[in-house]
Amino acid sequence: MLNRYPLWKYLLIVAILALGIIYALPNLYPDDPAIQISGASSTQTINELDLQRMETALQQAGIATKGTELGNQARSGLVRLVNRGDQLPAQDVVRRTMGEAFVVAQNLAPTTPAWLMAIGAGPMKLGLDLSGGVHFLLEVDMEKAIEARVNVYESELRGLLRSERIRYRSLPSQGNMLQFSFSDSDQLVQAQRTINRQYSQFTSNTLARDGSQVLQLTLTDAEMTEIREYSVRQNLTTVRNRVNELGVAEPLVQRQGANRIVVELPGVQDTAEAKRILGKTANLEFRLAADPNAARATVETFDFRDGSRPPADVERSIILTGDHVTDAQSNFDENGRPQVNIRLDGHGGELMTRATRTNVGRGMAVLFIEQRQISRQVQKEVDGQMQTVEVPAFIEEKAIISLATIQSTLGNQFRITGLNSPAEASELALLLRAGGLAAPMHFVEERTIGPSLGAENIAKGVTATQVGFALVLIFMIVVYKGFGVFASIALTFNLVLLLALMSLLSATLTLPGIAGIVLTLGMAVDANVLIFSRIREEINAGMSIQRAVHEGFDKAFSAIVDGNLTTLLVGVILFAMGSGPIKGFAVTLSLGILTSMFSAIMVTRAMVNLSVGGRDIKKLWL
Repeated sequence: MLNRYPLWKYLLIVAILALGIIYALPNLYPDDPAIQISGASSTQTINELDLQRMETALQQAGIATKGTELGNQARSGLVRLVNRGDQLPAQDVVRRTMGEAFVVAQNLAPTTPAWLMAIGAGPMKLGLDLSGGVHFLLEVDMEKAIEARVNVYESELRGLLRSERIRYRSLPSQGNMLQFSFSDSDQLVQAQRTINRQYSQFTSNTLARDGSQVLQLTLTDAEMTEIREYSVRQNLTTVRNRVNELGVAEPLVQRQGANRIVVELPGVQDTAEAKRILGKTANLEFRLAADPNAARATVETFDFRDGSRPPADVERSIILTGDHVTDAQSNFDENGRPQVNIRLDGHGGELMTRATRTNVGRGMAVLFIEQRQISRQVQKEVDGQMQTVEVPAFIEEKAIISLATIQSTLGNQFRITGLNSPAEASELALLLRAGGLAAPMHFVEERTIGPSLGAENIAKGVTATQVGFALVLIFMIVVYKGFGVFASIALTFNLVLLLALMSLLSATLTLPGIAGIVLTLGMAVDANVLIFSRIREEINAGMSIQRAVHEGFDKAFSAIVDGNLTTLLVGVILFAMGSGPIKGFAVTLSLGILTSMFSAIMVTRAMVNLSVGGRDIKKLWL
C-alpha cells in the first residue's frame, strides 16, 4: 500500500527521537561556578575537614556558597558558589586558607540530574568565547634549564675523563661554567684536548689554584641560546602532549614571547587536575646503588618515597633519565601491585645495557624527581613603596621509588615497581609518555575566560537562532500549510537531535558553531521544499494524491542526497584543514546535515504517512 511504513520503522523513529530528547536535556541545566582543590602530590587525598575549612573561609569573606562535594577517590574536592563573579576572589581566599599543599583552581560544576549522568548524558562543552574554559600563561624557568643542561654535561664529561683514564677532581659549577681540578699540567692538557675534540659547546680556560691546575669550561653564547630555545620548544611539545592526554577539545597551546606559553582549554571540567598535570615537572633517574666502600663525595643519600625503608645511598653518576623513555603504560604485576612498563629509545637501551651488563648482582635505584611550585613572600618596591608580594619559587624533591637487585642485563624494556597507588602509576606513565619538561614552569596568569566577544554578541547569536528558527517555521506554514506544519515539527526535532549528538560526542560549541546551527536550520527545510514542490507538480499534472505524495518523496530523494553530500564533504574538509573556530563551525554543519536528512525525510514522511496514507483524500492541504 502506498504511503505506509511498517510498524518497526515507526517504532525506530520514535525511539531515535526519544533518545534525542533525553540526551539533549542536560543542556537545560547550566553549570555552577565552583572552586576546586586537589593535592600537590598525586598520592594526597582530600577529606571533609578540608572542605569545611574552604566553606567556612568563604562564608567569613562574605562569599555565598551552595555546598561542597568530594571528587572521585577523594583526590579532589570543590565548593559550589552562587555567583559567577565571586570565582576570582573566592580562589584567592581558598589559596590563602589551604596553603601550598593544595592546588586551587576555578571550575564549573555540573548540575545535570544523576539519572541523566548515569546513562552517559551530559551537556555540550562550551568554547572559550562562550565562557567555558580556562586560560593559563606559563613561564619557563631559563635558569633551571641551563642548570639542568650543565648537570648533564658534567655527568658526560666525568664519564669521558674516566674512560680516558685521566685523573681529576670535580669542583662546584658556577652558573654556566664547569670546573675540573688536575694534579699536574700534563693531565690538564690531555683533558682539555679530549674535551675540545668531542665538545664544541664550551670555551675553555686554565688557571692555577691552591697548587692544582683548574680547567674551566664555559658554555658558549650560541649554546646558551640553543638551550633556551630548546627548553621552550620541548616544553611546548610536552604541554601539547599532556593536553591531548587530558582529552581537551579544540585546545590552544602556543608560544608567547621568548619564554612563555599560552594554554587555553575550552570546555575543561577539572581545571585543578589540568593545572597540576600541565606544570608538573616529573622525571626519572636510574642510578646504581652505592658501594659500601665508596668515597662520600661520589655518593648521595635519598629517602624512599613511601617511607617504607630507611634512606639508601646511591651513586652520583646517572645511568640515564626519563628523557629516553618512548612509551610508558601503567598496569599491575603478578601480585596485584601497581607498576609502570617502560620502553626506552635506542640510545637509552644502549646505556641501560652497558650499565647493567657489568653490574649484575648490584642494586639499581629509580629516583622520582618532582619540581613543586611554592609561593614566597618578599619585600619589593612598588610605586615607590616597599610592599610584601608573592613570587613563585620551586622546590626540587627527589625520592627513591624502587631499589632492586639487577638479576640480568637489561635492555630497552623493563618495569618500575614500588608505586603507592594505581593513580600514581597512571600519572607517572602519563607524564613520561607525554615527555618531560626541559625546565620547570610556573603559572604567571590564570583566569576563567568569559565571552571574548562580549555577552551582548552571545545574546545576539542566540537571538539570531531564535528569530531564524521562527521565520523558517512561519514561511513553511504559510507556503505549504498542513505539510508546512509537519516540516516545522520535523525541524524542531532536527534541532533536538543536533544538540543531542553534539552532547554525546562532547563537541565544543562556539560562536561559529552557533552560526552553523543557524545555517543548518535554514538548510534543513530545503529537502522539504523539494519534496513538497514535487508533490504539487505531480498533482497539477493530474496524478492522484496518494501517487503524487509517493512520487514526490521518491523522486526528490536523489537530489536531496546529492546536495547534502556535497555540503558534507565541504564540512569534512573544513574540519580536517581548519583549526579552532573553523573546526567548531565544521562540526556543527556536518552533524546538522546528518540530522536534517533524517528529520526532513524520515520524520516528515512518517507524519505524512500517518495523516494521508491509506485514506481516500479528495483535496490535499498543501
